Amino acid sequence: MIVAVGADHRGFALKERVKDLLGREGHTVADLGCHGPASVDYPDFARAVGLAVAAGRAALGVLVCGSGIGVSIAANKVRGVRAALCCNEEMAAATRRHNDANVICFGADHTSAELAERMVLRWLGAGFEGGRHAGRIQQDRRHRAGRGRHRRRVAADTGTARRTGMNRHLQAADPEIADVVARELGRQRDQLEMIASENFTSLAVMEAAGSVLTNKYAEGYPGKRYYGGCEFVDRAEELARERVKALFGAEHANVQPHSGSTANMIAYLACLSPGDKLLGLSLSHGGHLTHGHPVNFSGLLFTALHYEVDRETETIDYDALREQAKRERPKVLVGGASAYPRHWDYAAMRSIADEVGAVLIFDMAHVAGLVAGGAHPSPVPFCDIVTSTTHKTLRGPRGGIVLSKLAHAEAIDKLNFPGVQGGPLMHIIAAKAVCFREAARPEFAAWARRCVENAKALGERLLEHGFHLVSGGTDNHLLLVNLTSKDISGKKMEHLLDEVGITVNKNTVPFDTRKPFVTSGIRIGTPALTTRGMGPDQMRAIGDIIAGAWEAREDEAARAALRTRSKELCEAFPLYPEL
Repeated sequence: MIVAVGADHRGFALKERVKDLLGREGHTVADLGCHGPASVDYPDFARAVGLAVAAGRAALGVLVCGSGIGVSIAANKVRGVRAALCCNEEMAAATRRHNDANVICFGADHTSAELAERMVLRWLGAGFEGGRHAGRIQQDRRHRAGRGRHRRRVAADTGTARRTGMNRHLQAADPEIADVVARELGRQRDQLEMIASENFTSLAVMEAAGSVLTNKYAEGYPGKRYYGGCEFVDRAEELARERVKALFGAEHANVQPHSGSTANMIAYLACLSPGDKLLGLSLSHGGHLTHGHPVNFSGLLFTALHYEVDRETETIDYDALREQAKRERPKVLVGGASAYPRHWDYAAMRSIADEVGAVLIFDMAHVAGLVAGGAHPSPVPFCDIVTSTTHKTLRGPRGGIVLSKLAHAEAIDKLNFPGVQGGPLMHIIAAKAVCFREAARPEFAAWARRCVENAKALGERLLEHGFHLVSGGTDNHLLLVNLTSKDISGKKMEHLLDEVGITVNKNTVPFDTRKPFVTSGIRIGTPALTTRGMGPDQMRAIGDIIAGAWEAREDEAARAALRTRSKELCEAFPLYPEL
């Protein structure tokens, strides 16, 4: 049975205790938050649990706040929910027997963990008696329905009927694009999103990104703009810079880059002239286009050289890299990757760069959120310049940042503007500031740890099913799966998984012999599903679905059954229930 659980910050610890109990009792737990002790608003979580129960995505719900009163009132505003506040075992059992309560609520300030566990067990074990109680419940439902009709009529009469969704103006102005947005929301809700570079932002980040700040031109930097009227957007950029420096312990930050690729261009041009050598990880071995690929600006402007992973260990051989750097004498040594599942040895990279007189630049786009949350080592203390995106594991808007030592600050700022960009995107910079604040909270650290735990759990299950994981596993949020032994291409496996409700991307693997549009591997990531609240149990279930998809590659009916399992997981962990 699926049981949805939710709590505010005062009920967080007790919710975790109840969640463990439910797991031990064999139930599937949909944890709808909160995910840490930082202050939050209880109605958000009461509504999320209520909607999950009312829609049938969960059979029952458990809610906890300080007193239990607030969550019970909020949950009962959801049609179809019968939430009962309980303070002892007898009340818990009676709410099921007499009232058919589908959500139990209690207060963490007045309920011990032991009592909460006993109440939940009694509540789960009690059955609805029906009889005269059934008639009373039907009467209550009729009263609720009547109140709902009355409220809708009043709203219509006064011209204040609320349009649902967040795009009512878009719907009126451009129904075709509104339809695209609505369909994409549906896809994100109904698919298991496992592309390692994708995540789900908070509504606060989306509000900032869609704010009136999009109207403001602000070439230059705070206090030194080429346009008037920048006093408020100046503050937004100042907050973003201050927060990201504090988050990563950086000496300097530029938050204006439009993307991670732009951030890398700025970093390179601050240190290199056209034709200078840079040494980065090969794209087919886990690197990125902007690390010197010949079709990219980094390979067109500079003399790009590449290092690879060891054929046996499928990890970076730092001794071999040192010898290569000594032979080639690059002016810039680039670290970071888009498909490398292991930690980097930053101290070794620093030593190699110093030995050959190179500037050390690290692209932490994929792991920035894990670094911010303390779940991954930080490159910032070791590197001259660190670049990143602000989406992916940081859960912010699509954009870039450049962090650096003070020695490179002036060059980076000049290369950003006027060197590479003109007017900054002030609405996106404000959204970056929001995401940096969110990433500094304790619940984000808990999310980062869970993201890595989930990747490890998924990897272990895939190994049990006979899949080959590049490097044998993962230290971060992603898995790179070599499918050669399964006799299927990455392209075909991507399509198979899409059919069963899982979104991944085909990916080259080290020493791949297939073309980049075919590949011998897939890349799988856990950030987005971790944001939905899923944990190791769900990752193991997904590992079974992935293996099942390969086994059912010639069986359409079996794939349809697997898609149903994926849909059930999505429904148990709803995405953006407020929209």
